[in-house]
Amino acid sequence: MSEIVNGNNISANHIKRMMENAQREIEQRKRKLENITLNKYPDASTSSDAAAAAGNAKTTAVVTKPADGPIEKKTRDMSGSVTGTSDIERSRKIAQLQEQIRAKLSGTLVNVLPLQPATDKPKPLILDAEGRTVDDSGRTIVVPQLTPTLKANIRAKKRENSRNQQFVERAFTDESNETHFHDDRITLKPAGRTKRSLRFHEPGKFQQLAERLRMKIQLEKLQNEISQIARKTGISSATKLALIAPKSDTYLNDVPQMEWWDSVILMDDLNTLNAQGSIAIRESSITNLIEHPTQMRPPNETSRTVYLPVFLTNKERRKLRRQNRREAWKEEQEKIRLGLEAPPEPKLRISNLMRVLGTEAVQDPTKIETHVREQMVKRQKIHEEANAARKLTDDQRREKKVRKMKEDTTLGVHIAVYRIRDLQDQQSKKFKIETNAKQLFLTGACVLFRDCSVVVVEGGPKQQKKYRRLMLHRIKWEEDLVKNADDKEIPNSCVLVWEGMNQRRHFGEFKYKSFSLEKSARDFFQKHHVEHYWDLAYSGAVLEASEDI
Repeated sequence: MSEIVNGNNISANHIKRMMENAQREIEQRKRKLENITLNKYPDASTSSDAAAAAGNAKTTAVVTKPADGPIEKKTRDMSGSVTGTSDIERSRKIAQLQEQIRAKLSGTLVNVLPLQPATDKPKPLILDAEGRTVDDSGRTIVVPQLTPTLKANIRAKKRENSRNQQFVERAFTDESNETHFHDDRITLKPAGRTKRSLRFHEPGKFQQLAERLRMKIQLEKLQNEISQIARKTGISSATKLALIAPKSDTYLNDVPQMEWWDSVILMDDLNTLNAQGSIAIRESSITNLIEHPTQMRPPNETSRTVYLPVFLTNKERRKLRRQNRREAWKEEQEKIRLGLEAPPEPKLRISNLMRVLGTEAVQDPTKIETHVREQMVKRQKIHEEANAARKLTDDQRREKKVRKMKEDTTLGVHIAVYRIRDLQDQQSKKFKIETNAKQLFLTGACVLFRDCSVVVVEGGPKQQKKYRRLMLHRIKWEEDLVKNADDKEIPNSCVLVWEGMNQRRHFGEFKYKSFSLEKSARDFFQKHHVEHYWDLAYSGAVLEASEDI
């Protein structure tokens, strides 16, 4: 190795010596193998016979145990002769040695001088007149050319090849897993996802959908209104009864043998009698179940959700007021910081004059005091003007009072009926009754009759509460004495006969009506469809008069 020149150039003498050393090492290995074989099989005449006997003949192990010695193990063939290793085993070991030698020389000689020179020489290139490569038959040979490219392109190509190979393997696996049963009616989705293109809506499509939706909502609203009106007026129940009732052309005066509402439980043939001699009844139609009618919402009940008012303590109200004033002050400061408003002038008073102005107040105190007083008067004037601007006018104050007194009676009107013994000559009390009714915006009437004066007022719950206090507590009826039917003086009285609710008002503005006959007074109430008010009040007056007698 010391004669290696330039790392790869080797002299001929050095190569010759290396080959001789290799041949010598091979011969030594062969002799070692022969010695090993002779030592192992001493009965064999030659090493070749021992090798042939060991490789080719089928051996059997015979174990013999002499009487005075250890177990003796011998290898014999089928004919009983001792053999050695075969030629195949010998050639195999020689090949292993050659491979080891070649492996040792692979770093130096194999790349430069192969052990066995190649016998096949490369075929010479055949070029035609145009310079193309052709074979012996004259066909053009395409010589692959390597074009330089980036590593990224090479990796992308390898990735695509591996993806295609995986797809082919998956398809092959799916085909192998498929059964021979197939249903043509089942449509299978493609494996790949198709690219979706842009699809534009027709102009006006969503407008038509919106119009259709609005018409549908309007129709549902109209149907609900119609059903509510029908439910209030009783048309729906009358329609159901009309559908149940049998249609007959008989006269109304004719009494049928069986009413239509009894046809559910009675037998079709009325001549059929039971054991007691009465008309037979369908026992199957009578059960122990009770039919509960559907509970309907009262017409005077509001559909809006009523929330309980939140009452705050004095501490909570003060805290809320501080927070609101703080937020307003922050907003004002932010406007001043952004330049939207001018900063306010310093608030000068006589008490903080020297602290705010300092040296200016010392230089000319009279002028500064005059300026401070003018500023105080200006602030007072601005405050009064703001109060005057917030102050309600007479009309606004009147409207506010009316708005507080009036109540919403669309869902129902509260009605109260009072009975007074005598109200003919009680001018002051008549004035109070009429004036308070008008101030509270109550509607109704006061009917004057001997020994029975009836006052009917209609309004909201708060109005009725105020008027009830007037009639039963504020007016002192017991102070006046009136005469009864026997000309005896008894104290006057006022009684609340009835109070309740109705769907609408029956009277207009509060007025007085005087009648001398009981029938005329009842006709007045009957004209307004509330004659039962008079019947209830007058019957109570008759009973009270009978008790006094």
